[in-house]
Amino acid sequence: QVQLVESGGGLVQPGGSLRLSCAASGSIFSIGAMGWYRQAPGKQRDLVATITRDNTTKYSDSVRGRFAISRDNAKKTVYLQMSSLKPEDTAVYYCNARITTMNLRTSTYWGQGTQVTVSS
Repeated sequence: QVQLVESGGGLVQPGGSLRLSCAASGSIFSIGAMGWYRQAPGKQRDLVATITRDNTTKYSDSVRGRFAISRDNAKKTVYLQMSSLKPEDTAVYYCNARITTMNLRTSTYWGQGTQVTVSS
């Protein structure tokens, strides 16, 4: 009954920018921490950035200074602004969120993923 839907992925040249969005919907009472992860072919899924409900952020070393995570609690949406993109940023990007549903059960939910390809 809870869905996370990502959008904004695509093909971009090195040095370019993209903005990913992830909107939560369904029987939601509250949303805690939200985050972005990525998985390149043949590799494990790695943390990119997280943001708490009060906007405390955390970044992986590989994206710090180039990516910015933000959220709009009213819209139940988390964003990832990606700049100065490099070919090694190519991956499927997944959002997740710690969500408490209306029946007061708390679980971690994942989106379906959106492909980001950085190539000339």
